[in-house]
Amino acid sequence: MGDKMFMGEYHHTIDEKGRLTIPSKIRYELGEKFVVTRGLDNCLFLYPLEEWKQIILKYKDLPNTKEARNFMRFFLSGASECSFDKQGRMNISTPLIAYASLDKDCVIIGVNDHLEIWSKVRWENFMETNEDSFSDMADHLFSITM
Repeated sequence: MGDKMFMGEYHHTIDEKGRLTIPSKIRYELGEKFVVTRGLDNCLFLYPLEEWKQIILKYKDLPNTKEARNFMRFFLSGASECSFDKQGRMNISTPLIAYASLDKDCVIIGVNDHLEIWSKVRWENFMETNEDSFSDMADHLFSITM
C-alpha cells in the first residue's frame, strides 16, 4: 500500500454547487487526481489514486458471493475520479451529497490511508455517541494485537 498517512480534523463549508475546499496540505498528499465514493457510517471516503488501485485489486479477489457483489455495487456505483479547481475545491456529486447529508458545514478527517468527509452534525453525533466507549475500544483493539 501507499506510504501516505492522513490525520487531523478540518472544518470547511460546501457551497450550493457542491464545491468543498480541501486544505492545501491534504491536497498535496492526495495528489492531482483522487477518488471519492460512499463510505461507511454515512460519510464519504477520499482515496489517492494509487491507494484506490490497490483497493480495487483486493476487491477482485473477493469471493463471488451475493454479499461481496452488493458491497461492490454500493462502493463502486458512487465512486468518481476527481481533481481540484484553481481555488483548491473538489466537486461532490448530488447523490454523494445526499448520501452523506452534506449541508453547508462539513468536517474532513484523516483516517490513515484515506480521508472522510462528514456533515458537521453527523460528526458531532458520532463523537458524542462513541466518546465514552473510546477507552474500551482502545483496550480491546490493542489487547488483540499485542
